[in-house]
Amino acid sequence: MPIHNSDISEVFTKVADLLEIQGANPFRVRAYRNAARVVGGLGQSVSDMLDQGEDLSELPGLGKDLAGKVKEIVDTGKLTQLEELKKEVPPELTQILKIATLGPKKVSALYHELGITNIDDLKKAVRDKKVRTLDGFGEKTEQKILEEVKRFEADQGKRRIKLIEAEQRAEPLEGYLKKQKGVKRIVVAGSYRRRKETVGDLDILVTCKKGSDLMERLVEYDDVTQVVSKGKTRSTVILRSGLQVDVRVVPQVSYGAALHYFTGSKAHNIAVRKLATAKGLKINEYGVFNKKEERVAGKTEEEVYAQVDLPYIEPELREGSGETEAAKEGKLPKLIEIKDIVGDLHVHTKATDGHHDLQELAEAARERNYAYLAITDHSKRVSMAHGLDAKRLGEQIKEIDRINGKLKGIRLLKGIEVDILEDGSLDLPDDILKELDLRVCSVHYNTSLSAKKQTERIIRAMDNPYFNIFAHPTGRLINERGPYDVNMEEVIKAAEERGCFLEINAHPDRLDLSGRYCKRAKEVGVKVAISTDAHRITNLDYMRFGVDQARRGWLERDDVINTRGLKALRKLFTRK
Repeated sequence: MPIHNSDISEVFTKVADLLEIQGANPFRVRAYRNAARVVGGLGQSVSDMLDQGEDLSELPGLGKDLAGKVKEIVDTGKLTQLEELKKEVPPELTQILKIATLGPKKVSALYHELGITNIDDLKKAVRDKKVRTLDGFGEKTEQKILEEVKRFEADQGKRRIKLIEAEQRAEPLEGYLKKQKGVKRIVVAGSYRRRKETVGDLDILVTCKKGSDLMERLVEYDDVTQVVSKGKTRSTVILRSGLQVDVRVVPQVSYGAALHYFTGSKAHNIAVRKLATAKGLKINEYGVFNKKEERVAGKTEEEVYAQVDLPYIEPELREGSGETEAAKEGKLPKLIEIKDIVGDLHVHTKATDGHHDLQELAEAARERNYAYLAITDHSKRVSMAHGLDAKRLGEQIKEIDRINGKLKGIRLLKGIEVDILEDGSLDLPDDILKELDLRVCSVHYNTSLSAKKQTERIIRAMDNPYFNIFAHPTGRLINERGPYDVNMEEVIKAAEERGCFLEINAHPDRLDLSGRYCKRAKEVGVKVAISTDAHRITNLDYMRFGVDQARRGWLERDDVINTRGLKALRKLFTRK
């Protein structure tokens, strides 16, 4: 039974959650959360690394003890420590932790004082007005909890997983099926191919020679726990994670039509079919047919689009948001590509909560052929991350200057991720901020403000001439925490008026901005930075997820500031 990186990451996250509810040492909790991020973010399978004899303790953020726990999970499929914790703390409490506004201390209070162990208990306690009786709670808190529970349950009902988790399951399965004799092409279609932030299931299309026993190979895959249906050309299985996989064998003559149909989205396909109907054609997964029911196209997607007088439309654009109209008018964007990125503008070092020093990060950036890398550690408000005060930031500035004097082929930029305080001021004084090349500004605290107050707070911060990039602008964590209340239309307009930029945070847990707001920023004239928010070297590879998100938002190379050379970039950071 294969153990995926996301499986290990999930175990460590559960351990951290239960320890936090218990009130364990915060540094111990943080160690497990870091380990979850390390393993979850690796590009290589941990199981494969162990098979190859690699020493996992050398990975940043693991060490000997946690590396041993990783091996235990890979070897046995579980972790003894987690099983013991489940006996001490009801595991259902981790679900309550996912309700926005409820941190570990409040969850612990709900459990110990009201006996609440699950979401249903929580809803009943709120309805019975018992929650408001606890210290730190109140009537407004109860109302907010109910709202967040509704949002949480709606998200749970969708049963969608993050894109990176889908990748970790799709890629091994795709590689496994490719080894079957007679297989020619395999593509994972659906929302996965459109690079949506979350994926509901996997639609895999295959072309192969007659007689290939592909479906038999599919149902023998170690990760399959249930065979829903099995046929010669279509089978449906459920993976151990609960993810449904539909595999279809399609004839080469219909491959393009099938790929178009199963890539979607539904809205996009309807728009294309309407164009076909107007020309007396019919489009389905088998091809494009004329009034005589003769197939006139279908081998390639380009053929399908050509039949309705459209150029090829990139999968990331196929959301029914005006792409067919733009294609008809010759106004489709030339979407940004990963090769266009020449630097990363949001990276953390071990000075705060990162895992590498300046020199190591510079070398990693140079290996990726970057021209520059911005060092943006946390400011002092983020005390859990040992955020920098003015004195420590000043010392880091001198150290960056010293290293830049020796570096070749890469430039470290002096920056900071400075917190936007509740009153809209920045967490560090202007006299130190002005010494930097750029300032990345973010909201980490007081996220429960009303939309009006939150918006005013952010715009007030943008008034500061040293505000450059607004980081992870809505604060969401995919499948964990919804966005805080903010009027993004006003924020985008304010950014345009003040010469500020918005970030696409490429971390697969965030992917913030959404494609919708990327497109809106482009329409208004606000440019964005695609940055990884890297806390370790392997996180630098998250850049591709940010580019995916930018493409979903119709962004071109010129819309993204870190496609520019250093000289042009510096000009952008000088506010007028």
